[in-house]
Amino acid sequence: MATPYFLDTNILVYATSLAQDHQPKREAARAWTARTDWGVSTQVLMELYAQARQPRHGLLPTAAQALVESIAARRPVVAVDRDTVLEALALRHRHYISHWDAAILCAARRLGAHTVVSEDMVPGQDYGGVRVLNPFQPTPLAPEQG
Repeated sequence: MATPYFLDTNILVYATSLAQDHQPKREAARAWTARTDWGVSTQVLMELYAQARQPRHGLLPTAAQALVESIAARRPVVAVDRDTVLEALALRHRHYISHWDAAILCAARRLGAHTVVSEDMVPGQDYGGVRVLNPFQPTPLAPEQG
């Protein structure tokens, strides 16, 4: 069964960080992490561990590791393997994005996700069958039916 949403590292960081400047985004990020219809990649788990260990986020290294282990146990995780890397490099050149963002998008596609939830990349943009949703931006209203 496909997992419709893929959470980028920044969503997980905002949901767990105690940094004061993350407070405005914390509630929206926590709403996403409370859902059950999302997954991540090995890249996201490693980035989360690296970010969460930073003192400004308020987690001890052991808590950061426990957080990663908890997500890995409860959510679908796709490995960033050789094929994903090669696909990401091609996507990077097609869309002029970073190779890290391209790897996120390719991993999301491999997971079966139609949407990457992230504040990175262009919201609403379709990157090879995967769209980006920025949960911190207001959703534009649909045009009224006339």
